[in-house]
Amino acid sequence: VVGYPGLALSKVSQEEANRALKSAHEGGINYFDVAPAYGDAEVKMGIAMQGMKRDDIFLACKTKQRDAAGARAELERSLVRLKTDHFDLYQLHVMASAADVKQAFGPGGVMETLVKARDEGKVRWLGFSAHTKEAALELLSRFKFDTVMYPVNFVEHYTHKFDPEVLSLCRREGAAVIEI
Repeated sequence: VVGYPGLALSKVSQEEANRALKSAHEGGINYFDVAPAYGDAEVKMGIAMQGMKRDDIFLACKTKQRDAAGARAELERSLVRLKTDHFDLYQLHVMASAADVKQAFGPGGVMETLVKARDEGKVRWLGFSAHTKEAALELLSRFKFDTVMYPVNFVEHYTHKFDPEVLSLCRREGAAVIEI
């Protein structure tokens, strides 16, 4: 399965974004990933997706916010920018440290917002992108996430010590792996 990386839209005009998303969708791509951290990519993607049948698209978004209030505001703004009423997948973005995990699960943490948003139907599945093995393992031990976005390649394995242990735990826990 190949997904469309919304980050690419931050570097092109709206017209190019429209052509790129239409071409990708017509070519069979239905997984579209974006985040508020990607500049104006959400706005461009929302415009470019107009006319596409929402049920034919798997829309994934992420938040770097670690507190409930900030995450809620960002989630709602992303829904407006992307011209949708729900995300198929919503993820904690760039989880890298023990402090990130502690804050996310602490009182008033982002996980409160994510679980509520899922209960409200604004989000179907919950996941995270991890940028350290330690953060990934700690997150998986605290919550039954549906997806884990994780670096899976030879260079990352040897450069940053990303370990197959995370992938094994994902398999055991039934979490889908989205390769970075």
